[in-house]
Amino acid sequence: MSTQIETKLEAVVVPVSAVDRSKRFYESLGWRLDADFAFDNGFRIVRLTPPGSPCSIQFGTHVTSAAPGSAQGLYLIVSDIEAARTDLASRGAKVSKTRLPGRGMSLDTSTLTELLQEAEAGLGKYEPTAPKHHWSAWYAAYVIARERGRTSDEAASDAAAHVDRTRAGARA
Repeated sequence: MSTQIETKLEAVVVPVSAVDRSKRFYESLGWRLDADFAFDNGFRIVRLTPPGSPCSIQFGTHVTSAAPGSAQGLYLIVSDIEAARTDLASRGAKVSKTRLPGRGMSLDTSTLTELLQEAEAGLGKYEPTAPKHHWSAWYAAYVIARERGRTSDEAASDAAAHVDRTRAGARA
């Protein structure tokens, strides 16, 4: 009998061109400095952790051969994107517009209620011309599309296509 061992991602290496500038930047965002060790051989490691995160970033000199700025696919997840954007901007960070609606949603009761009401309105537009189907298939496809960052119109189109595919599969 095997025992499942709990594992967690602890740190991610971020290739940077200027260690001290990067350190100042992340500290200015309110990230906790966990380590800054320099060794005689030129190796230096800096490690910082975002507030509330179990995972840190680390960078330095002789830490990675990856090109500075080449890190991709790293996501900083927040509970309130508007508040996080405001906080980052107040700390001097250059921030872009927020992500697409629904992307990375925290599906608390209030958010899910709003999303289901939005789905209900979309289904109301779809139903008069739709083939026979169960509302749950349309809702499920709609909610998943919104959570993946699709706009409400795109989610409605995805949901309709899902119902059509499901019906076509049932006839085959």
